[in-house]
Amino acid sequence: MRMLLVEDDSGLGTAIKQVLSRETYVVDWVQDGTEAWGYLENQWTQYKVAIFDWILPGLSGLELCKRLRAKNNPLPVLMLTAKNRMEETIMGLDAGADDYLVKPFGMVELLARVRALRRRSPQFQPP
Repeated sequence: MRMLLVEDDSGLGTAIKQVLSRETYVVDWVQDGTEAWGYLENQWTQYKVAIFDWILPGLSGLELCKRLRAKNNPLPVLMLTAKNRMEETIMGLDAGADDYLVKPFGMVELLARVRALRRRSPQFQPP
């Protein structure tokens, strides 16, 4: 299963990609929201899940969610962020994120949330 990871922190991005790759996910990792939008505009049907950091160079993860939903794109999105106030969680979910995970987090929880998104997604097709 292919997913898009948008995380500008190189240490965290590397760690997430390694963990997901060990679970047999194919991960395209970008560090800029504008570059991510290029991937989504041109290849969104390849992805089964997207993971967006909220604060990114270029477009924010919040803006990426809004753009996807404005195009009626059903791609499941997990928002990663250090923003932990209830109002921010609500903003992220209302912008179109399907789930919200606050940093710092455990990789086992990240994997569980990805599995949950896969189960709920009408796009998911088993290999």
